[in-house]
Amino acid sequence: MRAVTIPEAGAAPVAAEFPEPPNGAALTAYDLVAAGVHPVVKSRASGAHYSAGDVYPMVPGVDAVARHAEGRLVYTGWTPEPWGTMAERLSAPFGAPLPEGADPLAVAAGMNPAMSGWLPLAARAEEVGALGTVLVLGATGMAGGLAVQAARALGAERVVAAGRSADALGRLAAEGAVVASLEGADVDDGRAAAADALAVALDGHAPSIVLDFLWGPVAEAAFAALARASRADDAADITYVQIGSMAGADASVPSALLRSRRLRISGSGLGSIRRERLVATLPQVMAAIADGVLTPQAVPFGFDEVAAAWAYDGPGRAVVVPAA
Repeated sequence: MRAVTIPEAGAAPVAAEFPEPPNGAALTAYDLVAAGVHPVVKSRASGAHYSAGDVYPMVPGVDAVARHAEGRLVYTGWTPEPWGTMAERLSAPFGAPLPEGADPLAVAAGMNPAMSGWLPLAARAEEVGALGTVLVLGATGMAGGLAVQAARALGAERVVAAGRSADALGRLAAEGAVVASLEGADVDDGRAAAADALAVALDGHAPSIVLDFLWGPVAEAAFAALARASRADDAADITYVQIGSMAGADASVPSALLRSRRLRISGSGLGSIRRERLVATLPQVMAAIADGVLTPQAVPFGFDEVAAAWAYDGPGRAVVVPAA
């Protein structure tokens, strides 16, 4: 069968023939409709991601929209290695039916980035009853922008959206978010300015949850801002969720902040969330995409255009489809 393949760790993706995926009682066969080229896909393919396997050649892809033999469209994933989802045919242990009228390309592009924010937001809403203020670091990226939309959909009273793109921040402000610029946060002076901008945007209100798609020095700026934002609020109870590390793999957490505030730091990603909860949440997020509550943009590329798909940097998310 035709597939996108990674010949070896660090190699560029190519379209090539690849063996058919395995069959089994726990696996269902599907035909690919579209698979998203998410950052985690590229990181796993290169061998750099913590969840990456070490079997090459391999087919990349962590999720997809696919068609069952009976004709229904499903969202699927968790294919057995080295078979990912970017192949004409795939075998997977589950298939969640798409809602009526859902755009399959939007679902393929949006489910992975949307779930990254929706899951911790929904869990926090269940825990505290109301989200109050939500802070999204990296809101100008696709996952962060969908997290801003998800926060509103899940009842946040106030959303603070922080990022570096002035144009994207302008759009988020027009949609009702309070915005803060993180431009220059990777240097000392800029980090202090970013902390000031976050503190001003929070306006003295501690967020109930922080979604951090950036980490690194941006997280350090956020910690400084949170120390100020919650100082006068004895009831402040902050959950800080580390999701991505686009700004850096490491961040220094000030001990005084941990001792002086109710602050819980956790992560959200492959391996940190029970599969049962993931599967149970899929219909909610797909429905939000189908209803236009979440608005991911998909840019399709055929198998033979996979190099361009790998290099695509937005707007929207590249998706790989079997034919151009």
